[in-house]
Amino acid sequence: MPKPITLLLLILLLALHKTEIPDSKRATDVRLKIWPKLQKELKDKGIAPYGSVYLRIIKDISVLEVWVKSANKYQLFKTYDVCTYSGGLGTKTRSGDGKSPEGLYTIEPKQLNPVSNYYLAINVGYPNAIDKAKGYTGSAIMVHGHCASIGCYAMTDARIEEIYTLVYEAFVAGQKQVRVDIFPFRMDDANLKRYAAYKQDAFWRNLKPAYELFEKRQLPVDYHLKGKEYAYYR
Repeated sequence: MPKPITLLLLILLLALHKTEIPDSKRATDVRLKIWPKLQKELKDKGIAPYGSVYLRIIKDISVLEVWVKSANKYQLFKTYDVCTYSGGLGTKTRSGDGKSPEGLYTIEPKQLNPVSNYYLAINVGYPNAIDKAKGYTGSAIMVHGHCASIGCYAMTDARIEEIYTLVYEAFVAGQKQVRVDIFPFRMDDANLKRYAAYKQDAFWRNLKPAYELFEKRQLPVDYHLKGKEYAYYR
């Protein structure tokens, strides 16, 4: 049995950690409704609640996948339809171009917006270091509710309730960053050949190892900036 002083310290530390995550009555009410259901679904799939979360968006088939870490690998938990995104295939390069980004991005707790005009929103972290190295511009690119978007990924309110809650609870459990990898399509040779005429073919080939390594290991690949490209730790 923990000593009273130890228990009090633990409660204070948990409260301090939680205050670092943006919150609102709207988001709290959503969690009270959604989190018990998600916990049951996780347990039914043999996944412990509060596992680390990884997000993957596949543009051409308009899906967002939520993977949750179980043991030493991530397991696909749910696949959500993306209601809409703008600009078609090809990554965002400048503010106002109407494109939705592609690449490897990182979400920290401060990037949650529990009072968004689009219900609930998660800033994906565009532009990242590679985008900046290329001189790409733009900001406030979100995964959010509703079904309207210019540059963001709109999920509908019902879907973002679950996605937002899973990310929030991962942060509460101690995850420092959530990776969100955005691919134009499932990056196999057939699709690269299919879309080879696109001017972003070289960029997509640079992204391909990130997709392949995750498929092989079920772990997001670590990377760094090499010139103006992704370079991977294999």
